This record gives sequence, structure tokens and C-alpha cells, in this order.
Amino acid sequence: MIPGMNKRQMEQAMRRLGIKQEELDAEQVVIRTADYDLVIDSPHVAKVNAMGQESYQITGDAVRVEREQPAVTIDADDIATVAAQAGVSEEEARAALEEAKGDLAAAILALQG
Repeated sequence: MIPGMNKRQMEQAMRRLGIKQEELDAEQVVIRTADYDLVIDSPHVAKVNAMGQESYQITGDAVRVEREQPAVTIDADDIATVAAQAGVSEEEARAALEEAKGDLAAAILALQG
């Protein structure tokens, strides 16, 4: 808020600038990253529209929640394929597939490099 300006004056100034603000009744906001979630319970959320561009302002206490990575299943056909393509034993192929999280191409390249 600008010092010396009351809430009503601020709203009028925002309208003159073409800025519209709407309060949203949100119960929870979750921001998902590759490794974890940021969870904000009982947030204060405002939707702001300025010249056709929408943005959201979120305030509240965030809690970091780690996500478990899904287990990778490696089947016998994948092991045989990697072993044959890379010219290695099945044990080496299994280890490479586990390291590459099941990605056949990455496992073959790692064994060949």
C-alpha cells in the first residue's frame, strides 16, 4: 500500500490503470517441482489482471514435501537387449539399466562410452 493512501483510493487508482484484482477463496495451493512440492494451506490468493495479463499473488506459510520417486521395473527383455547391444554380461546390463532408471538407450551409451 502507498503511504497516505487509503484502500478506496488505492482501488480507484488501480482501476484507472486498468488493473483488476479479485480475491480467490482457495483452501490450498501446491507448487510442484521435479523433486518436491511446496504446499500452502489456507493461503491468501489474489488474481490480478493488468492489461489482459493474468497473474496470481499467493501469500501464506509454505511447507516443503519431498516426493518419492517411482520404482523402476527392469524386465529380462530389456536386460538382454542392453547386454547384446553393448556386448556386456547381463549383470553389467542390469546395473547400467538401474543407473539409467530403465532408459535402454542411456544404459547402452553408458556401457559403450
